[in-house]
Amino acid sequence: MMRRLRLAALLGRLGLEVLRGLWRMRSFHRMSAAARRDAVRSWSRRVLRAGRASLQVHGQAFQGACLVAANHVSWLDIVALNAAHPTRFVAKADVHRWPLLGRLVAGAGTLFIERERPRDALRVVHDIAACLRNAEQVTLFPEGTTSDGTHILPLHANLFQAAVSAGAVVQPVLLRYVDAVSGAPSRSAAYVGDDTLLDSLRSIAAGPRLRVHVHYLPVLRADDRRELARSTHDALRDALQRAGASA
Repeated sequence: MMRRLRLAALLGRLGLEVLRGLWRMRSFHRMSAAARRDAVRSWSRRVLRAGRASLQVHGQAFQGACLVAANHVSWLDIVALNAAHPTRFVAKADVHRWPLLGRLVAGAGTLFIERERPRDALRVVHDIAACLRNAEQVTLFPEGTTSDGTHILPLHANLFQAAVSAGAVVQPVLLRYVDAVSGAPSRSAAYVGDDTLLDSLRSIAAGPRLRVHVHYLPVLRADDRRELARSTHDALRDALQRAGASA
């Protein structure tokens, strides 16, 4: 019974923040780009609190045109990254079709990709490069799927071509989820394999509070997308190993 009550409370808090976000988004067209970023950051931090999570940022986000490449663990990843430093994102097209949340994600300027259509990647590369040339930042999850956060999966190199074409840097960003009290790695927020969103929410509601660590790593430059993908993978892997050794 207690678990059901905690889950109901969690769903209620998150649902309220989704509605607030939709209401706030109605005025986005009247805001400056800076004001929109501030609104997204503020809303994302409220969602983290509603989801029983706190945020800890390490390092500094690059200022200026940048392709951000992060590892992918949870549906909370985008929220955590926006709470630290809002950017545009690349997401699967089916996210756009999610009830309510799809409208929020689209309203934040997300670029959608049809992963089942290999040629769609070329269109998205052009869109990302255009954003970078416009001095914007775009975040992608080049693993292409989620992991449990204990390792870094191989990275797909295709979308790194946008940084090469635009002459922009790539900033690797490592995401880690830990028990907020003990600091031990936590799988509560994981959304991987056969996990469903409801499974993840049940786990978050039942477990101890989380802390999300967002590690901004040194920027990378290269003239080849495969080299960028390899360098990014190595940077994320090494940062994850260092974080584990110091835990």
